[in-house]
Amino acid sequence: MRYSSFVQRIGGEGAAAWDTHTRASRLKREGADIILLSVGDPDFDTPAEIADAAIDAIRSGRTHYGDVIGDHSLRTAIAKHHQATTGQAVDADNVVVMAGAQCSLFAAALCVLDIGTEVIVPEPAYVTYEAVVGASGAKMVHVPLRAEREFQLDPEDVARAITPKTRALLINSPHNPTGAVFPRKTWERLAELCRKHDLWLLSDEVYASLTFEAEQVSPGGLAGMGERTVTINSLSKSHAMTGWRIGWAVAPHALAKHLGTLSLCMLYGSPPFIQDAATAALGHPPHELAEMKEAYRRRRDLVIGRLGNVAGLRCHRPEGGMFAMVDVRGTGLSAQRFSTDLLDAEGVSVLAADAFGPSAAGHVRISLGTGEDELGDACDRIQRFAEDLAGKRR
Repeated sequence: MRYSSFVQRIGGEGAAAWDTHTRASRLKREGADIILLSVGDPDFDTPAEIADAAIDAIRSGRTHYGDVIGDHSLRTAIAKHHQATTGQAVDADNVVVMAGAQCSLFAAALCVLDIGTEVIVPEPAYVTYEAVVGASGAKMVHVPLRAEREFQLDPEDVARAITPKTRALLINSPHNPTGAVFPRKTWERLAELCRKHDLWLLSDEVYASLTFEAEQVSPGGLAGMGERTVTINSLSKSHAMTGWRIGWAVAPHALAKHLGTLSLCMLYGSPPFIQDAATAALGHPPHELAEMKEAYRRRRDLVIGRLGNVAGLRCHRPEGGMFAMVDVRGTGLSAQRFSTDLLDAEGVSVLAADAFGPSAAGHVRISLGTGEDELGDACDRIQRFAEDLAGKRR
């Protein structure tokens, strides 16, 4: 049977990035002693009051169709939260609720990119971006985030990459996989480029609430950027709600209407009981949010402290998010070989970061989404594995 050319555009190397994780998950299900550090799923439970809000909504009959673009109460809560955290003046009509940040980004790309246009994306880049851009028919143009600069974006690399075909920038900060947080001066220069060249800015901010020491800047709040910025966010990582699939796009009113039209034919809205839970989460932030953020900071410090002096390894200190990047080139192995052999030898699953882009070659990504005891055990195993490799090289 024949398929459309679309199926080719949504494939690519990024879709195969999870082979080691898939094998590790299977081994763990079969009873093997495996520690999974290869996926960004928080180990925390969704705060009880949020779950209770969903249960109450189900029992009260909130199980029918909701508003296609999101119930007005939730969109109002999102707009209020967005304005308070970014400084950008928005209202409910700027907000479209979708099934997670991934779906929101996909919809935004389809509504602002055209076949033959270009979108500039820093790399290493989150693995699904390749398929998102490919689905739109646009071309992804990479600019490097260099390890020697701690994966900070140089705006002049972006300036040099702009062509008459450039339609948008797609930028993620705090950044996945590197944990870099881009400073205000970087965003101000990027905003200047967007205004000068009439570009859209797709700002993926799913880790915005999980910054540690660095300032989090949302570009939609910068001068002249509200009319050209689409801010993508969700409750998945901030509220430990990955499985709830609730996210949103904050966009100019005209674009929000287009996103709503796409949602009409693609999703037909989100379940009202989940929307009620999200409204409760934003209206009355649970105390667990601060505790989760502090836990990620402690876990970051644990990994950096335990692996930072191990022969053959070099750790990059993340400024936000829930991942740490470790350079394993000093072990003499490629990242893929390191991750495969580590799983076989010590039962620890990490993600070879090569799939995120060539600037991440030789690095592995370690998730901070597991408890300190298990994370400490994993660090012991990684250290033992690296030291065994060092011994063999002598």
